[in-house]
Amino acid sequence: MDMTTCLKSLLLVIQQYRGSRTTQTAAQLQKQLEEVSGLRCDQLLSSGQVLPSECVSGLVELAGNPNTSPALTSSIISLLTQLACDDNSREMLHSSYNLTSTLASVIHCHNATPGQPLVLQCLQVLQKLTYNTRVFQSTNYIHELITFLMTNIQSHNDDIIMPCLGLMANLCRDNHSVQSHIKSLDNVKSFYRTLINFLAHNSLTVVVFTLSILASLTLNEKVGEKLFDAKNIHQTFQLVFNIIVNGDGTLTRKYSVDLLVDLLKNPKIADCLTRYQHFSACVSQVLGLLQSKDPDSAAKVLELLLAMCSVSGLRSLLCEVVFRPAGPKLRAAGRKQGTGLDGGRKAESGLALVQWLSSPVEGAESCSLQALQLLNELLEEALGAESVSECVLSFVEMLLPVMLGLLKSLDPAQGDAQLRKHCQRITYVTSLLLVLCAEDSTRSLVSRQVSARLCLCQVESLLSCCHSNNPLTCLPPGSDNDLSQVCAEALLRTLELMSKLRQQVKDMETSFYRMLQDQRIVTPLSLALTSHHRERVQTGLSLLFEATPLPDFPSLVLGESIAANNAYRQREAELSIKRVAVQEVPPPRMNSSVLDSTSPSSRSVHSLVEKIQNGLELQEQTKDSHVSEIIDVYEQKLSAFASKESRLQDLLEAKALALSQADRLIAQYRFQRAQAEAEARKLGCLLKEAERRREDLQGELGSQVLEVERSKADMEELLQHNARLQQDSEEHQALKGAYNSLLSRFNEGERLLKELQVAHISLTKQSDALRKNHEELQLQHDKMVSVLEEREEEIRFLHSDLQQKNSDITGLRCELRAVEEKGKEKDQEKRDLEETVDVLRKELNKTEQARKDASIKASSLELQKSQIETKLKQKEDELNKHSAMIAMIHSLSSGKLKNDVNLSL
Repeated sequence: MDMTTCLKSLLLVIQQYRGSRTTQTAAQLQKQLEEVSGLRCDQLLSSGQVLPSECVSGLVELAGNPNTSPALTSSIISLLTQLACDDNSREMLHSSYNLTSTLASVIHCHNATPGQPLVLQCLQVLQKLTYNTRVFQSTNYIHELITFLMTNIQSHNDDIIMPCLGLMANLCRDNHSVQSHIKSLDNVKSFYRTLINFLAHNSLTVVVFTLSILASLTLNEKVGEKLFDAKNIHQTFQLVFNIIVNGDGTLTRKYSVDLLVDLLKNPKIADCLTRYQHFSACVSQVLGLLQSKDPDSAAKVLELLLAMCSVSGLRSLLCEVVFRPAGPKLRAAGRKQGTGLDGGRKAESGLALVQWLSSPVEGAESCSLQALQLLNELLEEALGAESVSECVLSFVEMLLPVMLGLLKSLDPAQGDAQLRKHCQRITYVTSLLLVLCAEDSTRSLVSRQVSARLCLCQVESLLSCCHSNNPLTCLPPGSDNDLSQVCAEALLRTLELMSKLRQQVKDMETSFYRMLQDQRIVTPLSLALTSHHRERVQTGLSLLFEATPLPDFPSLVLGESIAANNAYRQREAELSIKRVAVQEVPPPRMNSSVLDSTSPSSRSVHSLVEKIQNGLELQEQTKDSHVSEIIDVYEQKLSAFASKESRLQDLLEAKALALSQADRLIAQYRFQRAQAEAEARKLGCLLKEAERRREDLQGELGSQVLEVERSKADMEELLQHNARLQQDSEEHQALKGAYNSLLSRFNEGERLLKELQVAHISLTKQSDALRKNHEELQLQHDKMVSVLEEREEEIRFLHSDLQQKNSDITGLRCELRAVEEKGKEKDQEKRDLEETVDVLRKELNKTEQARKDASIKASSLELQKSQIETKLKQKEDELNKHSAMIAMIHSLSSGKLKNDVNLSL
């Protein structure tokens, strides 16, 4: 079964179920939803067809109805989630079909059971819908949704905390109305405390969601200044970079990049990042993510790098990471030499960007444009330096063939979407080539790679899209995203590139001036001159300055085209005031026969031109010199008629667009009428409840009068209590003065204690020195005692020898005279020895006296030490008393001020 048949059956079943909510119709609707879910629904909403729009409107209405069963609501939400497969579909579901408010109403109906699978499903779909989408505070049930999220974030249910945090991060990001509403709530401080506690959570996704919410709510407040101050911001940088590189998945990486982009919008945090010492290493790791084949991750990485380029201090650092490391490998590859492992590692960061320019991965078109924009920023910074390094030149030399490969031939048969992408790619590529042409060294590289034939082919293909006979130019030029504007910008960029290279490339100057004299150049040039973008106007003026001196430049036609564009813009401004404000929808594809040049009005104009030309040929011999002027006048009138015809065609397309918008309004009106009926029923219930409450309040009014009288008596008691509190305040002031005096005395005592500690340390050092001297003297005394013992032993030996000599005198009388001389000599020696012994005894007495003096000094020092220790103990006792008094005073003062203290976050 094809998609159209399934959608028709689904719409029929929706109408049947809406008329009769029976079990049979519910089963049929469930079955039909399963059949549609099994089909391929890519870009079904973006097609602009009426049948899918009616089906989606009916499904959203049923999902928002409280009477629909939870199982059927879950199936409807699953199908709507399947339809939201791209950004355009998500935007339409959010803005055109009000799916956000519908899901919020479903959550509000089941807020009593937050763990229900339907509630979790609605939270997940809301997180997907509201990502990078602003939700207005006036949206239905948005306040109830915020209250539900804050309540469940502060709960202990881990299953619902993560989706609630993700949805809250989406609602708070770049949404001042939602932020102001959250800050005005009473429980915002406890909510902040809960978020701060989540920063220590095990899940990196929870940490990222929490940081995103705190950055949105508190970045410019005191709480945010404490969380993201200079002390903590470096840890935050390291955490975010680690999550980006080693995150749990693509979702965590997306929110981490968004968080860092939001932090970079703060000048203080951006300045801290420029001074972050690990910035180069972190950026290298982030660039390593570009080597994967995931376009979503690559798009977020490139978005982060583009945000860093907006900070002037980071652009030069990014250039060092991207260009300088890639130099060794590129130069080696140019010389066809082998590279080592280090060279291959260094070349990855620059080559990854180049690979995404022409990546064959599906969905890589946006990554290619982002990579071109990033290279534009980085090369502009690198070429703006005083001297261009060799690694930048080698990188440009490698980049040029890849860029020129993007300038492939244009095929208008591929459709408007592919044509728009191709023109945007040409615009980015030519802009990057223009940046390279600003420097002489890189301009020479570009001139060797770019040929006049390549530029001429590009201009011809773009002119075929911008020419007035092409149906593409019938699009209104009021928006920047119109195909005519995109083609015109790509064409003017290409012509500007030809102007820069006309002196360096062969045949480029001839081709450039030939294109300027082409009649088809009028349309893009007039669009540029009447644009509200400064760069487009300057480019158009520079080309106009080059083209004005040329003989065949259609200046009159250009003036008519500019006037027609201005008139169209004025008419659109007048109509926009009267037009009803509706949601933007994609314009339907018009039949080419409506805009074809073979329409009756176009044929009449061509026949008129042929008649004038034939008449002029017959009367060419008889006309005077004013024939050429008459021809010019007729040509001007014909161009005016052609411009009026194009304006009428634009009005016809505007009418068709208004018709499609009217269909959309009808569908929205049906949904809003159902909502209005539900609200009317709700208001009726509220009115009955208000009547009942009014009766209750009348009965309570009498009791309130009595309460007023009691309040007066209480007021008098409060006044008396206030007087007592005033007396307590005066006593508190007196105690505070006494506390200050005791505090000063305590400081003085602490100062004296420090001085005594210093004196104690010096005395201890002196005592140690005296102890060392005493030990040395003791060693010397021991040595002298040993020497004295040796001398006494010698004396005893001499005494015994003398006694032996006296005993021998009686027996040796005969020999006395012979040895008398020897005896006298012995006596003389004896006397000398005795004198020596006396001298040694005197020295021993002196040594003993010195030892006694040293022991007396040591005892006196020990006595002083004990006295100082006694004084220190006394001081410590006084300090303990003072501390006890201070603690008592502090407890008294804190007890009286307990009711006035309000601890804030």
